[in-house]
Amino acid sequence: LKYFEKMPAVYDELLSTNPIFIARVKNVGVLSADQARSFAVTGPNLRGSGVPLDLRRSEPYSAYPDFKFDVVTRPQGDCLARYQVRVEEMRQSAAIVAQALDGLPEGEIISKVPRVFRPPVGEAYARVESCRGIQGFYLVSDGSAKPARCRIRVPSFANLAAMPALLAGVAVADVVAIMGSLDFIIPEIDR
Repeated sequence: LKYFEKMPAVYDELLSTNPIFIARVKNVGVLSADQARSFAVTGPNLRGSGVPLDLRRSEPYSAYPDFKFDVVTRPQGDCLARYQVRVEEMRQSAAIVAQALDGLPEGEIISKVPRVFRPPVGEAYARVESCRGIQGFYLVSDGSAKPARCRIRVPSFANLAAMPALLAGVAVADVVAIMGSLDFIIPEIDR
């Protein structure tokens, strides 16, 4: 945690005030709030377009109601805004982890659970705020130890859907900055 807490300042020193970096990403790859919503973009990419949606706050789960943190947004919707949201979210994440560690009770930290779990017959859907956006899990159980069906909604897939709108008419030199600012992961998208 001590190492991670220092990293936003490193990024600030290297990039946040670097005129070359700012010139390459400011007003580049602009995604409006309406466009982001229409493509079902989530996470830092959505918040970089000014939309304050974060499941940890809007639909709190686990211990998140106990933690103090800000939902970081930037209204510009460009590559710079998405970068700024991510750097500030690093600070917020470090603060959340510090709060969790401070509140950690004494005793064993690993629960004893059975090696094999047989959920009842049925289906369930749950979603969480991951580092790239909303990640959803749909499971169907037939009562056995293995899911009858499992579907995972990954944020990179939806975030990548905005790419055609972002790349229309841009200079080739801006493509890498735009793609990088969306922070999608190809193996996450590959089905």
